[in-house]
Amino acid sequence: MPANITYLLKIVDHFFNQFLNKHVLISFFLVAIISSCKTETKNTPEISLIDYKIESGFNIQVVASEPFLDAPVALDFDDAGRMWTVEMNGYMQNLEGTGDDEPNGVISILEDTNNDGIVDKKKVFIDSLVLPRAIAHVYNGLLYAEPPNLWFVEIENDKPKNKVLVDSLYADGGNVEHQPNGLLMNIDNWIYNAKSHFRYQRKDGVWLKEPTAFRGQWGITKDNFGRLFYNTNNMQLLGDYVLPNTAIENRYFKPKAVLGQSLTPNQKVYPLHPTLVNRGYVKGVLNSDSLLVNVTSACGPLIYRGNQFPDSYFENAFICVPEANLIKRNIVNFSNVKLSANQAIENVEFLAATDPSFRPVNINNGPDGNLYVVDMHRGVIQDKAFMTPYLHKALSESGLDTILKKGRILKVTHNNSTKNYKPIKFSSLNIFELVELLKHDNGWVRDKAQQKLILRSSEEAIAPLLRLINSETVNEITKIHALHTLNGMSRLTFNDLLKLLNSEDHFKVKCHAIVLAKQFATKENTITFYKTLNKLIEVNNPELDLYILSSLNNWATFNNSEFFNLIDALSKRYVDNDIYQEAALNSLATFETDYLKRLEKSNTNEDSSITRNLQNTINNKSLNKQNSIYVNNNVVTDSRTSGYRIFKQLCATCHGIDGEGVESLAPPLIHSEYVSGSSKKLALVLLHGLTGPIHVNKKRFDLNITMPGLGNNSDFTNKDILDVIRYIKNAFSESNTKLTEKDIENLRKVLPSSGSVFTEEELLKLKL
Repeated sequence: MPANITYLLKIVDHFFNQFLNKHVLISFFLVAIISSCKTETKNTPEISLIDYKIESGFNIQVVASEPFLDAPVALDFDDAGRMWTVEMNGYMQNLEGTGDDEPNGVISILEDTNNDGIVDKKKVFIDSLVLPRAIAHVYNGLLYAEPPNLWFVEIENDKPKNKVLVDSLYADGGNVEHQPNGLLMNIDNWIYNAKSHFRYQRKDGVWLKEPTAFRGQWGITKDNFGRLFYNTNNMQLLGDYVLPNTAIENRYFKPKAVLGQSLTPNQKVYPLHPTLVNRGYVKGVLNSDSLLVNVTSACGPLIYRGNQFPDSYFENAFICVPEANLIKRNIVNFSNVKLSANQAIENVEFLAATDPSFRPVNINNGPDGNLYVVDMHRGVIQDKAFMTPYLHKALSESGLDTILKKGRILKVTHNNSTKNYKPIKFSSLNIFELVELLKHDNGWVRDKAQQKLILRSSEEAIAPLLRLINSETVNEITKIHALHTLNGMSRLTFNDLLKLLNSEDHFKVKCHAIVLAKQFATKENTITFYKTLNKLIEVNNPELDLYILSSLNNWATFNNSEFFNLIDALSKRYVDNDIYQEAALNSLATFETDYLKRLEKSNTNEDSSITRNLQNTINNKSLNKQNSIYVNNNVVTDSRTSGYRIFKQLCATCHGIDGEGVESLAPPLIHSEYVSGSSKKLALVLLHGLTGPIHVNKKRFDLNITMPGLGNNSDFTNKDILDVIRYIKNAFSESNTKLTEKDIENLRKVLPSSGSVFTEEELLKLKL
């Protein structure tokens, strides 16, 4: 119970001990006090959006704002279609970032009680949270992230019940800008996250956690097929070419051609006005008109899966760019295995504002088929740990640091939408009605129906689900939902999949069927499945071939020679395509040596892609060098590496806990000349920062991003900087350092000529 309530109750108790009506009046006061703290009913003020410009044909409306919101960062909808928000109240309350450890974050329920489309009531569901960041309505409860923990609570009468700790290491270390978030339930019934390499699922009441590919930084989304999309600060849209966990079965091979691919050819933005960005002083960040050139804080991507926009917007990618006060729209090309995305309208953004406090950080598909934008509406969105002196001064002079206690949810609609939205009461639907909703043209509704069917796990659902899968008239999206619903209910059979795989067309559904069939790999099923796949490769469908080629490992256990034949045929069909060559390595986990001997016997080119990959994988296995997602990232810190704590919090989030770098975010530390070379130059990088392009191990990295220095951050002492250098040197090179704290103090005075951050060229010229 909050301290102020406890104090008031003590006064009440003392006073009414002297009177007869003590118990009645205490009850009255208790109800009044708790109600005032937990529920707020007011009118949302009218807010002008004259400073906002949206694409022709669309409208924006403020559906929730202050006083109901303070720094919202995430949104989800419950079964009744109500908005639930995560408010990170404690984030950057001033330029020094003090108070970020205060337990003032909340998860709230926002309601529209008079049905005018505007929130007029707020219920605090959970309070006293420290920098919460994500929620998901799953399993008839709420999953929420409050670092370092991931929690699940049941919901009863809009109150939390039976709180369960799902993962105490959900956000183990890392700065607030670099901690896991997202909690996206995908079509495969697994929950995925950004800035994380783990996924979660509850099965038979038990929470499961297993490795997955590392993805993005802030925000994650999916398409109707089930592929995942995300981004980093400087890359507006990244994505996987394949379904989750279909390319990482070989623990000693790390795929590079299919996961975490940049889908946009450039990162350009087109703001309406000059905006303050963290490294605005760096050449090329701003143009001659002081407008931002490329994204620097991209986040909250969304693939639109609603039904209220014109068909040309279906599965478009929307991306938040809060530093420039805008939202981008990209058209995603799904026609090839290698996905791509391009600016929808040249030089024009979907939504942009001259309001400097418009800070879109997340976008959601709504139950009504429209888009909902989470506007943090804070003046300062750059965390103190990475804030440059340039930005600190500019924010102070502009007064943006005084914009606090605000937040908004914007609803985006289209003028020509003809579909009327009727709220669906999922709790009152029977099994057959839920199955029918898998045909709905709004992805949010289909997702919710799938989850509800799995929760009920009724035998009544099996027959209608199978009818959907085998129907000639039902679309592929519905069939995929039905497949994974049966699988989530543990009612899917091998014969169901065989029937589907031997049917005509529906290649996208067959891709999922091939992936799902791996769980049925037995000696008895092997011959039948091999014959089925042989027929499928005769179709010569590139997408289908990719999933066949990547999904054979379980089956090869029982008859590797037969399945090696399939790998031979498909790897030769796509001999010059790295995507397919990597897929073959996924299927050869545990069989690398056998297959390499097979290739050598057939005189296959020793320099072919698959041969090189096999040799590298065999070498990694001999060294026990696994894909980092399978390695325990809780490295034990010994007395020589006290800088590990700081490294893990700040450096590992970009460079990787294993020092191998993070694709599209930061170069590796292993084999880096910056680590193995001069300790003083490494210290200068840590103190004053470094901007690209740079070269590491003869490879150029031009990531449109600048590493900020820690020299102006009062949280880091000379000893801290020295400890980090010692840890990095010890962990990622064979060299050590003889620097002292006095050396660090002196190096603080060795400033870049620009007065901002070092360039590689400038560092190389220094004689240190």
